[in-house]
Parts: sequence; structure tokens; C-alpha cells
Amino acid sequence: MREPGVRSAYRSHVYRFLLTRQWLITMLIALLLIPATIKLGFWQLHRHEARVARNELIGKALTAAPVPFDTLSPTPGFAVPSGLTWRAVTATGQYDPAHEFVVRKRTDSNGTIGYFVVTPLKLSDGKGTVLVNRGWVASGAGATEYPPVPAAPAGEVALTGRLRAQETYGASGIKDRTGLPDRQFNLINTDEQAEKTGAPLLGGYLELSATTPAPADQPELIPEPNHSDIGPHMAYAIQWWLFTAMIPVGVWILARREAKDRKQAAEPETVTEPLPA
Repeated sequence: MREPGVRSAYRSHVYRFLLTRQWLITMLIALLLIPATIKLGFWQLHRHEARVARNELIGKALTAAPVPFDTLSPTPGFAVPSGLTWRAVTATGQYDPAHEFVVRKRTDSNGTIGYFVVTPLKLSDGKGTVLVNRGWVASGAGATEYPPVPAAPAGEVALTGRLRAQETYGASGIKDRTGLPDRQFNLINTDEQAEKTGAPLLGGYLELSATTPAPADQPELIPEPNHSDIGPHMAYAIQWWLFTAMIPVGVWILARREAKDRKQAAEPETVTEPLPA
């Protein structure tokens, strides 16, 4: 049995290969991976926290008592803050079908690509006009043709829906493409529509959920957003941190294995003499 000092010197000799270029590079990579994987874990954790906060915001907004649209978005060009997004709102007025338009490349609940139908609603109290996303319709015969759209109800209507902030190219990631067919747009953007029509559009838009009186035909209403799914981000965060813990363990196992292989290679072979006949 080796003495402690002898064992220490022996290990120093056996593990001297850790000072080779190959192993120094391996350990450097491991040292760089550890903070990177820790950071990736926290990145996924923050995404999880953001998802939970979003779900809570949507849940509270959808269950709150509906309020008139123009009490939350009181002026033209008003930027709807995230804290008011998804609030249940009401609006009463008459549709302006002359300035109706569709929004390209939108999907229904089954993922089928079509259009959102957006029709301005002139408020009865005269405080302005609200863009109303009346729902989804299928594509027409071609991408350049205006799709078949159920006509907006005539006369005064009372609407219930969800307050949404206007869409922007920067936030949506949608490219600003010119040369689109007449009355077709990429976004629901009140600034763009106000400039085009000259109407005093209140900021944001109403995502329709119900109409009184109920129309005989209408686009497919957009369902409420899913605010119960927290996503996989917490699981991903745990996976990254487990991987962080495995990095030094893996390096240690590889070093032990190489030390064992080197020891076996250094030991002299035992030659067995044949027994005399």
C-alpha cells in the first residue's frame, strides 16, 4: 500500500497529461461552457416568468367588467399600453364599410391562411372611429383578389370585444411590402389607416367577440387567447442547469478514463512461462 506522499506524487505523475495542449483546450472549453449554459438557463427562466405574467394579465383583462372602448383609448393615435391590452371593451356605433380592408396572411384556429376583416366603426357619441377586427375569412380565388367577405351589419350595433394595441412592423417582424392589391394590408395599424382615410381613429383596435343585434352572417370570430399554457421554458431552464452540472462531471470522468488507460499502457506485460513437460 502506497504512503500518502507516494500516492500524491503518483497521481501528479499520472495526471500530468492534463497539462497537454489537447487537455488544456478541453478544460478551457468546459470553463467557457459553464457560464454560457447558466446564462441560457436564466434566459429560459425569464421567458417562463414573462409567459406567466402575460397569462395573468390576459386572465385578469378578460374577466374584468367590460368598459367603453373610448374610456381606455380616449384620443386618436393613443398608444395602448401593455397593461390595457386584452381588456374587455364595448363600442356602439355604425360601421363604415367604404373604408373596410383585409389583413393578409392570417390564420384561423386550424392554421389555415386567410385574411382578417377590419371595418371602421363610427362611435355614436361622436368621439371618433374605432377599427374593428370582425374576424377571419378564407382566401379568394387568387392572392390579388379581394376575398369574399360577409357584409358588415347596417344601422347601429353594439359590440363587445378585446382591446388590442395597433400592430407595427418592428414588433411583428412582418416586412413592409409595397404594391399590395387595393384594400389589402399587412398590419392592423391605426396610424396607417388614419393617414390613408383621414378619419380620427382612436388608438388600438377592437377584436370582436359579440355583436348586438347578431348578424345573420359574419367572419369567423377570433377565439380568446390561450392564457393557461405556460410553455416549456421552465423545463428548458432546468435542462440547461443540469447540463451545467454535467460539464465538470464529464471532464472528470474523461480524465479518470484516460489516466486508467495510460496506467495500463505503462504497466509491463506479464509473460507466463510454460510449465515443463
